Amino acid sequence: MAKTSWIARNNRKKRTVEKYAKLRQKLKDEKDYEGLTLLPRDASPTRVVNRCEVTGRRRGYLRRFKMSRITFRELASHGMIPGITKSSW
Repeated sequence: MAKTSWIARNNRKKRTVEKYAKLRQKLKDEKDYEGLTLLPRDASPTRVVNRCEVTGRRRGYLRRFKMSRITFRELASHGMIPGITKSSW
């Protein structure tokens, strides 16, 4: 489980990205790069990290399921994710 401060920081970055999205797009369309530099750093979408919604882990993230590989395997083994079965051949 990730520290709650890391998870909170990432959520704060997401809110900042949403807040400045329209302004960033407007400045990019006008090619006003000087204006872009005056915005906060966290307004850039690349600053947001994909994190597991269950544990907050950032490594081994599966985008399709929005969780880490470890959490995915545990839930899949217990049959908690619909449509997922263990493969065998």
